[in-house]
Amino acid sequence: MRTGRAGAVAASVATSVAAGVGLALGAEARVRPMQRPLTDRWQEIPIVARGTTRLGISFRPRQAEAFHFEPGAALTRLLAFPFDVIRLAAYWDRFEPGRGCFDPSELDWQVEAAGKAGKSVIICTGAVKAFGYPEYFVPAHQAGRRIREGSLVTAVSHPELLAAAVGFTTKVVERYRGHPAVVAWQVEHEAFDPLGLEHSWRLSASFVDAELEAVRAADPHRPILMNGFLPTSLPVRLSQSWRTRHQGDSLAGALQRADIVGIDFYPRHGLVTAGTRALYLDGSTMPWHQGWKRRLSGWMGSSPGDDEGRPPRRVMVAEGQAEPWETVTTPPNPPGRAMSSCLPEHLITNYNQCMRWQSDQRQPVRLWSYLFWGAEYWLAREMQGDDRYLEAFRRVLRQA
Repeated sequence: MRTGRAGAVAASVATSVAAGVGLALGAEARVRPMQRPLTDRWQEIPIVARGTTRLGISFRPRQAEAFHFEPGAALTRLLAFPFDVIRLAAYWDRFEPGRGCFDPSELDWQVEAAGKAGKSVIICTGAVKAFGYPEYFVPAHQAGRRIREGSLVTAVSHPELLAAAVGFTTKVVERYRGHPAVVAWQVEHEAFDPLGLEHSWRLSASFVDAELEAVRAADPHRPILMNGFLPTSLPVRLSQSWRTRHQGDSLAGALQRADIVGIDFYPRHGLVTAGTRALYLDGSTMPWHQGWKRRLSGWMGSSPGDDEGRPPRRVMVAEGQAEPWETVTTPPNPPGRAMSSCLPEHLITNYNQCMRWQSDQRQPVRLWSYLFWGAEYWLAREMQGDDRYLEAFRRVLRQA
């Protein structure tokens, strides 16, 4: 009798949970045409004031090349805009194209150009992961033994890789620590998350901690940024929780280790396609996704600051979605149309949503910086005759 009652209760709970998940998915999922007509709505949306938040971009030379731009020309064009901060990356495979080679020229000219343009520079040191697809940039001669899917990469499983990664990271910091434009280092990229959907292996906490120790030893004064993907829909949240269940996700790891926590904010992305339509997920404004604000607000409030000789804790949006995230790697660029996951006006509404975090009366999250993600795409759109993304960016810079 008791067993039957317990079973009934369990079934009732399971039904309630399933119903709740179903309602959440219904609120977050939308089927839309992938391509939408271009409008001038981006000109009409009010822009939320940024206060003291510093605005900027990330630059990906590989993405510029994918859009058939010469990276130097693309960066020069972008640096002409009056933003404050630019994030650059030391791509290990380009620094070391072969065994015994060390060629920093690609990053050298980027840092110099940004400095001359008056920008503050954040350098992602990698080493294993850095921003921009495919996010894995270990040279073939440094990769060592194959990484098994589903595993944690540790000092025990891959000692040669760790030693090489620490050595590379140290070289990068030592090379650029004397440059006055450099204001922070980023260690790894979404350090504790799996490498996209293609792979399920993850870097262990001990692996990343060794890299952090190396960066702080080489430059004890500049702050360290660690970034993490913020799930904005229930399916993605559940998937991320499962895939990072052994040691937590990258945001949790950043809260324990970083001086600057970077949020990667993509409120809208394609999941599956069927013909000319796609299923998109967006639950970024739903109440069940707001618990992270409390964690970040509490983390900032407990800042060690000068008490431990460390920089004060800060939060930034390391990647604010400003290009489409569809079901393909390179964002589509259809002439005369725009992709549903990020229309030109979404560049502004995504920014506005993050700026409003700062005025939340119960759980304010003050942002040190907000970096728009997708600048290379804006140039590709301009080449197609559509300057709306670039002009929306310019409008934010002028009016925020």
